[in-house]
Amino acid sequence: MCVIETTPRIETRRLTLRAPHPQDAPRLAQLCNDPEIARMTATMPSPYALEDAQAFIDRCAAADPRHHAPMVIDLDDEGLVGGLGFHSKGPGPVEVGYWIGAPFRGRGYASEALIGAMTWAARGWRRRVVAAGHFSDNPASGVVLCRAGFLYTGEVRLQTSLGRPEAAPSRRMIWLA
Repeated sequence: MCVIETTPRIETRRLTLRAPHPQDAPRLAQLCNDPEIARMTATMPSPYALEDAQAFIDRCAAADPRHHAPMVIDLDDEGLVGGLGFHSKGPGPVEVGYWIGAPFRGRGYASEALIGAMTWAARGWRRRVVAAGHFSDNPASGVVLCRAGFLYTGEVRLQTSLGRPEAAPSRRMIWLA
């Protein structure tokens, strides 16, 4: 029988990916209250208040670990710097998304976290296929996904975002274990 790890704890060279805790809410609210993060994610509201962070943490605690694996990204000696999550939207492969707070971008944390998470997804969660996408006006996210082994599918679809006034093109990618 395969036991599914309900609260993954993934450690990389500089980072720890773990389940969100209630005490993370103030830091989440602080980092996520950034219109640029909301613009580049599908479901993050802008502005982002403490109540949004608390509701997110509650949803994470109630998530079915067979289909969802939400995590926060902790930096050694700094604390929470971002988030990463796997989620299922029904039939088809699970999807991954991530964000890094503005003060911590450009240091390789997103790539390091995603590579660690993909290793766990293959070994600990037994996923063989994971999908992702990034808005066309966010090529840096495409670089992160490529570093983690994702490949472009050639599909571009209009994607809604709570941080954008209208749907925008999203480039679809796939990862195969």
